[in-house]
Amino acid sequence: MTLGGRLRSLFATPEDLDLTSGDIGRPLLLLSLPIVVTNLFQTAYNLADTFWLGQYGTDALAAISFAFPLVFLVISLGMGVSVAGSVLVAQYTGADEREEAEYAASQTMTFALLVSGLLGVAGYFAVDELLGLLGASPSVLPLATRYMEVVMLGMPFMFGFFVFVALMRGYGDTVTPMLVMFGSVVLNIAIDPFLIFGWTVVENAPLVGTVAFPRMGIEGAAIATVFSRGLALLVGLWVMFRGTRGVRIRLRDMVPDTTYLRRLATIGLPASIEGTGRALSMNLLLVVVALFPDTVVAGYGIGTRVFSVVFLPAIAVARGVETMTGQNIGANEPDRAGRAADLAAKVLFAVLTAAGIVIWLAAAPIADLFTTDPAVVDVATQFLRYVALTFGFIGVMRAYTGSFRGAGETLTAAAISVLMLGVIRFPIAWVAAPILGPAGIWVAFALSNVLGATIAYVWYRRGTWRDGDASASVPADASTGGS
Repeated sequence: MTLGGRLRSLFATPEDLDLTSGDIGRPLLLLSLPIVVTNLFQTAYNLADTFWLGQYGTDALAAISFAFPLVFLVISLGMGVSVAGSVLVAQYTGADEREEAEYAASQTMTFALLVSGLLGVAGYFAVDELLGLLGASPSVLPLATRYMEVVMLGMPFMFGFFVFVALMRGYGDTVTPMLVMFGSVVLNIAIDPFLIFGWTVVENAPLVGTVAFPRMGIEGAAIATVFSRGLALLVGLWVMFRGTRGVRIRLRDMVPDTTYLRRLATIGLPASIEGTGRALSMNLLLVVVALFPDTVVAGYGIGTRVFSVVFLPAIAVARGVETMTGQNIGANEPDRAGRAADLAAKVLFAVLTAAGIVIWLAAAPIADLFTTDPAVVDVATQFLRYVALTFGFIGVMRAYTGSFRGAGETLTAAAISVLMLGVIRFPIAWVAAPILGPAGIWVAFALSNVLGATIAYVWYRRGTWRDGDASASVPADASTGGS
């Protein structure tokens, strides 16, 4: 049996799961577990860059602390396309309308590649100005700019793969994207140090002194990420065109359909607002963080990387809830969707609270893994300890906003995100940082986590999401490509 076959045998396939009847906990777990692993692999891209560039220098580490939120911002601007495609595929699949699901997937991939290409070109010419506005220091700005220019040129590869993952998840197949991501991240981790530090042959004559890889520093990290993500997209497209796993796409259905684009925009625009709100919050917080020395910027970057690992279960289960809600709304089973969201919120609160206690106790050793600079370790340790005990509230908020998205209520999910990040977190950080120093930023994170969960829970209890059905509003001739 191949490695892929062994990994696949450990997880349930769509054929093994019934998301619209029977038990709730088991299918939600089996749907979410591969997403946890996939997101862990996704995070490994960033962690690999953070680790190797941390060895390269503090300025390089600070540079990616500026670059990562900006990458997230650009991806978030187009994220609504993938969310809309995932919701439509889930609801059509739940309603047992396979051709409509395939058409939705095909159109989503077309518009995703077009949108990401446009965003990448625009971003390439604007990165220097944007990073300057964020407050990058003169020693950090050129490094962050070089990293971002490479990533922007590779944006269709990066975003296209996210869309592949979203479409397969909407169908209920979370295993195939996990396997593709596994190969991609192994490749990225393998070539990262060679491209960052370079490699000169020193042992085997007559090749002694031959430069196999030039020393490219932070640009090398960006090239490694884009190259490995590009190969992952090609594999993902091959899988979907074959149609033997997950949802299928067809060339004839990929001809741009402006009627369908309007439907994708209606569902997806609020999701883009939600993602962009998160990204803008990260970037606006960097404006506050940049008021302090580069050691604080680097420590903030380490802290947010650790959060990205800890929150993997919340993000994964939220995606699972999104798919379960979508398929159950399509199958006219809203009560079952509600029970799935409530179960996810309780489990995530317990799991992430336990993880937060561990992080609080081990904050210093964790920070020490990423840098050899004691000042940066101290900053990252303080950041982690201020926020760790509120991790459970992030799980509650993610569970309910995932259900909102699955029901097609993407505007509600966006509103909660904007309230949490733009109305609560950033203003508190802006006011508290000059008074408390960096601790003011850490306090803003903790308070916004608690209040965001409270808002999501109260809003969900209103029950307005039960009437959502994104697929029902798609004209029949649009959803079948007119055939």
